[in-house]
Amino acid sequence: MSLPSKVRIVEVGPRDGLQNENKPVTTATKVELIHRLGKIGIKSIEATAFVSPKWVPQMADAADVFAAIEKLPDVSYPVLTPNMKGFEAALAAGAREVAVFGAASESFSQKNINCSIAESLERFRPIVEAAKAADVKVRGYVSCVLGCPYEGEVTPLAVADVAQALIEMGCYEISLGDTIGAGTPGRTRDMIAAVARRVPLKKIAGHFHDTYGMAAANVYASLQMGIGIFDSSVAGLGGCPYAAGASGNVATEDVVWLLYGLGIDTGIDLDALVDTGVWISKKLKREPASRVARAILARRAMASGANA
Repeated sequence: MSLPSKVRIVEVGPRDGLQNENKPVTTATKVELIHRLGKIGIKSIEATAFVSPKWVPQMADAADVFAAIEKLPDVSYPVLTPNMKGFEAALAAGAREVAVFGAASESFSQKNINCSIAESLERFRPIVEAAKAADVKVRGYVSCVLGCPYEGEVTPLAVADVAQALIEMGCYEISLGDTIGAGTPGRTRDMIAAVARRVPLKKIAGHFHDTYGMAAANVYASLQMGIGIFDSSVAGLGGCPYAAGASGNVATEDVVWLLYGLGIDTGIDLDALVDTGVWISKKLKREPASRVARAILARRAMASGANA
């Protein structure tokens, strides 16, 4: 199969990337991050999550963040809504796209959202129905598609079952998440092949973590299978609090570099993306996790020294 000529990046840094930060991130910083990401060519930015402040205190300002975003006409700003209360709050805030979050592992589902996989799907059904009535798009997430911190290996069939249920429910797209970053290219291809027998390829997205340094390789394997949508996080922000040792999402900079090298159009300004990653990393008092960003910064420093 030939590689896609264009790829859509879903930037998850403002939500998935920031939600587990231990120290509070100001509303103004979140809004500015979303603004910067929209200005550099990213067309889909996961803005926030309408969740219980008790469980995810970092997202307590969801309504304020969403209200303050300068909504660019060609950019979508999806938000996470794990239950009906969250959906109603998102709808009141003006959200036009929401996401629901299931798992392919029973143990992870219980630990993460306190219910079985079947119960989670029933919980999502009224959300999707209400979204249809309000003309709001719904994206479905499936976590632990290449391994679970509690159960170990997850079968491709288990992933396909959940993905099919979500697409039949009315989700327009399914994001397949390697939550603990344990996937390898071969397993990634097998998993996508199983899901693609139930869900059209054009409705499948890849969401990889880089725990074992395999995220970019898994993105490439997905491209070879015909996947043209990928979730990523600026500066590699984020991680899974339920997965010991799990590092963050694959860095958007790393994915864009890979795609540029393959001649695949993203419409994203890589240099401006690196600058945005540096900016948010400084706000969080750390270095960017992106290896591409670090290499570009080193190259800039060398060039600056040579010209001094």
